[in-house]
Amino acid sequence: MNTHPYLRAYLAGIFVPTLVLPLILANFIVVRLVLAVPVPFERFIIFPMAVVPSLFGLWNMLYLWFHRRSHLSIGVHGAILPFLGAPIGALIAHQLGILQIGGHGVTYFQLCVVPYALIAVVFLAAVVVYYLVWKYIVGFLNRILGIA
Repeated sequence: MNTHPYLRAYLAGIFVPTLVLPLILANFIVVRLVLAVPVPFERFIIFPMAVVPSLFGLWNMLYLWFHRRSHLSIGVHGAILPFLGAPIGALIAHQLGILQIGGHGVTYFQLCVVPYALIAVVFLAAVVVYYLVWKYIVGFLNRILGIA
């Protein structure tokens, strides 16, 4: 089964965000429409829904390419992704006017102020979650598809 290993790596990579993002969207819809929270979530969620699955798939393809040259574990490889995705996402959000950077924290949608300490804790939690997702789910799918 050596045919199209990068295509199989891409498909294994997009599996998790393709399952999780619709659940996040459903939660946003409930918050926006049922609870009537006046925050324009739709501006925030559409871009990640388009980019994150492709990013995961391309990141898994990159893992396949790197793994043949080095022996970095897939969990560590996945844990590196937030270090690239978070700054790029913050830069795009800042350029679109969704995020303003202040002295004590960041402001989303000119409504919600998030302190830097909370951002650091959430970021570290994201790194741990990415490590676990990549080690156990994406790694499992890579083994099933015969590319690991």
